[in-house]
Amino acid sequence: MKELSQVLPSEIEARSFEIITEELGERTFPEKEAPIVKRVIHTTADFEYADSLVFSPGAVDKALEALKNGACIVTDTNMGKSGINKRALASLGGEVYCFMADEDVAKKAAASGTTRAVASMDKAAEMGKDCIFAVGNAPTALVRLYELIQEGKIHPKLIIGVPVGFVNVVPSKELIISLPDTPYIVARGRKGGSNVAAAICNALIYQLTRK
Repeated sequence: MKELSQVLPSEIEARSFEIITEELGERTFPEKEAPIVKRVIHTTADFEYADSLVFSPGAVDKALEALKNGACIVTDTNMGKSGINKRALASLGGEVYCFMADEDVAKKAAASGTTRAVASMDKAAEMGKDCIFAVGNAPTALVRLYELIQEGKIHPKLIIGVPVGFVNVVPSKELIISLPDTPYIVARGRKGGSNVAAAICNALIYQLTRK
């Protein structure tokens, strides 16, 4: 039986990140991308994210600048929303939104024969705010964002594209990667989830709020 580590509760996260760094060995990442990759690994205990997470050029810098200027975050699940450090985000002037349970979103989705995720993205586009989109569940949300961008109706400060699953997950992520002028952080392949989306948001927020 492996001996248990004696670690104080306040030190668990720091020790976890030390272990992640040790196990990554000689793998290195750009300075501002490294905390994101490591926090996703910390959240999932899955080192495959070291290879599957892809960043558009300058994505992190653009996202950090947007957060400094009070950009909001829109998620496609209330689980994702609950995982984001809202107090830290509020200190930057931002807020987290999830419209999935809104009555008007449900009615619009039923009337148009689409998903609530699609209707949620439409509602977000109508806010007229600077937004970072954190999609961890619904590939239809990514597809709709792609369409809204192509139509010139929305200009996201960042798209976090990490839905998990099997149906349209991979193609929806590749659609976002194909956008030439939209900053993105995408987990290629089938893996992802609301917890991963929240982890990426927090990793960005903490670069500004934890010194």
